[in-house]
Amino acid sequence: MSKKVLIVSSSLRNGSNSEILAREAEAGAREAGNEVEYISLKDKDLNFCRGCLACQKTGKCVIRDDMDDMIGKVCAAESIIFATPIYYYELSGQLKTFLDRTNPLYIEDCKFRDIYLITTSAEAGEHIPERAVNGLKGWIDCFPKAQFCGLVNGGGNEAPKDAESHQDAMQAAYEMGRNA
Repeated sequence: MSKKVLIVSSSLRNGSNSEILAREAEAGAREAGNEVEYISLKDKDLNFCRGCLACQKTGKCVIRDDMDDMIGKVCAAESIIFATPIYYYELSGQLKTFLDRTNPLYIEDCKFRDIYLITTSAEAGEHIPERAVNGLKGWIDCFPKAQFCGLVNGGGNEAPKDAESHQDAMQAAYEMGRNA
């Protein structure tokens, strides 16, 4: 059965390792016959949440920027794959800002259920993405029908495009996309 899969890549660098793995997940999701949309935050005008909570009354954010076009895609997706470089053992600021700006969805009955995370970092180790995973799980906890379904930890990528030589992470990202 075909699903609507949304992939959100948060790296601002062209050819970044997290983008490479996100594109591999996209290939897997398409191969599985899903309807796939890929969003890169690198060229988006995305401002910080102001914390005004007006969106909790209106269902719309008061800030006019590129989030206007992206928020409906988040709500309509059945599966979402987020991809982020790890900065100081955490989600990138771009992804955190994106997640904060989904606050209008808190009062909506969104379709997304399955949430996945792809991380890349210069340092290798299973513990490296733990805080990033916990940060994403905090967001997921605000949506009772959503669940965390998996992680691809692309550690040991010190230079741009290093991910291409890590076949285990490439394959894991592809399989994540296939199963999303």
